[in-house]
Amino acid sequence: MAAFDFGDKFDPQLFDQQLNASVTVNAQDYVRQGWEMFKEHIGEFVGFTLIIFVGSVLSSSLHAPGSLIFSAIAASFYAGYSIITFMLLRGKPFQFGDFFRGFNYFLPLFLATLAGGILVSIGLVLLIFPGIYLAVGYMFATFLVIDYRMDFWSAMEISRKIITRHWFSFFGFALVLCALNFIGLLMLGVGLLVTLPVSACAAAIAYKEIIGLHSMEW
Repeated sequence: MAAFDFGDKFDPQLFDQQLNASVTVNAQDYVRQGWEMFKEHIGEFVGFTLIIFVGSVLSSSLHAPGSLIFSAIAASFYAGYSIITFMLLRGKPFQFGDFFRGFNYFLPLFLATLAGGILVSIGLVLLIFPGIYLAVGYMFATFLVIDYRMDFWSAMEISRKIITRHWFSFFGFALVLCALNFIGLLMLGVGLLVTLPVSACAAAIAYKEIIGLHSMEW
């Protein structure tokens, strides 16, 4: 997929099985698997996370323009964790440069982040809960963009519809990931070098367990 392709539209009915399936969200198991994956490739995950941190710090030094630029590319950076997780789940070897494959999906990821951020913000301003509902509901949007080459809106809507059926379970999972990263933040931020990739891997593993992997290459 080229970086500036919009992606493909998908009919939600194609996901009827996932929409109607009864699932168990096992947050503890997803985090455990994410931790094991991180431990096996600790150098690569920490190295990539450091690059993200450096990019964030450098962009902050440029004030508003830099922050806008980093916000635009952040989703593609974070998608790198998902791609590596998918490759490992498929039993495929990876090179460090594969972390940057998220930029192949730059436009739909950027649009999903932008649209999702706007809708969540509106929901928070109005009654708070609608914003929280959408923030959790869009949890799988990035994975659907990467795995199915979806356009941003299809990914957001299919993610929301699948998660809505078990929303409170996913909300609990989201709280676990937030708590994990909060602990990392309390450790002078250094802990985020561990908790950020672990939580990203855990979320991608949850996607695989609940929806399944569609592609063989990302």
